[in-house]
Amino acid sequence: MKMDEKIKYVIEHTKILKQPKKLLSTFNSTTVHYYILTEPMYLEFEGKSPESETVVREGRITWEKPKLLTPSYMLRVEGFSEEARKAFEILATENSDLALILYRLKFKRDSEKMEIVSNSLISVAKKLSSEIDERKDPFSAVIKGIDEFWDVSLSKFVHEIITRSARDSQMPDYSRRSIIGVNNEGFPVISKDSSGIPVMARIEIENLFKLFEKGEVEPSMLKKELDRWGLFEAYQDRFLSFFKKR
Repeated sequence: MKMDEKIKYVIEHTKILKQPKKLLSTFNSTTVHYYILTEPMYLEFEGKSPESETVVREGRITWEKPKLLTPSYMLRVEGFSEEARKAFEILATENSDLALILYRLKFKRDSEKMEIVSNSLISVAKKLSSEIDERKDPFSAVIKGIDEFWDVSLSKFVHEIITRSARDSQMPDYSRRSIIGVNNEGFPVISKDSSGIPVMARIEIENLFKLFEKGEVEPSMLKKELDRWGLFEAYQDRFLSFFKKR
């Protein structure tokens, strides 16, 4: 089986057993606590029942204060394997111009834990779900994944929560501000200027320039943002003129 086919298989067979009760915040950073449950790969070689053990991977993902971005920009994430990044690419093509609210996804490796539990995946999932309900945690999720490519399963969850959050919380506000429009098929699309750049990107760049000119952000931060959008050349004269004045 080719790598793309394996990734698609993992995406299709990943299930979100428990969704977070709250979506990503529109105004603040959000940290989601996840549990990915998988059946260990080694069980079939040891002749054990798939229900005898479960691998539990636990970790956190933190989103900074969300901004409007495109699926292609979403691919510039940190901390994921090449397979997971490929999964993001496959998932993004499903809504090639859908507005998303991911802004520089932070994958906190320091919060990862893994343990092997002597119980079936379903039993472990039920126990974790009950614990989440008991502590009234609105930002926890339980995911059934595939052991070999568990972070591909995580990428499917990430894509789903971003899309749900964008549709249910961000998009109504952005529609009122003409940052998001609707195409001929009735699907939401990002409003772009005459150069094909998302309106929101231009807004964010202008805000950064104001902060830069006041000395509140470093030149490297502004340069990095321009590079992310491939717009440094378009703003180069304005950027460099600041240094000529000094």
